[in-house]
Amino acid sequence: MKILYFAELKELVDRHEDVFHFDYALTVEQLKNHLFSTYPVIQGKKFQVAVNEEFVQTDELVNPNDVVALIPPVSGG
Repeated sequence: MKILYFAELKELVDRHEDVFHFDYALTVEQLKNHLFSTYPVIQGKKFQVAVNEEFVQTDELVNPNDVVALIPPVSGG
């Protein structure tokens, strides 16, 4: 499973992507908990999750070969 980090999250974890190897599907919530334990610095941060370029809810499944993007809210001026 490839995880792509954007904006503030990319800066906080100091990388633009990760690859995690799971032999089973996870819910988005389970994946977020895994990421929070791997990178405690992002706990409490707001972000949307997109799987294969589509935004998903926390109860949806993420499969081992999916590409997941973590996208924080964008502020502009």
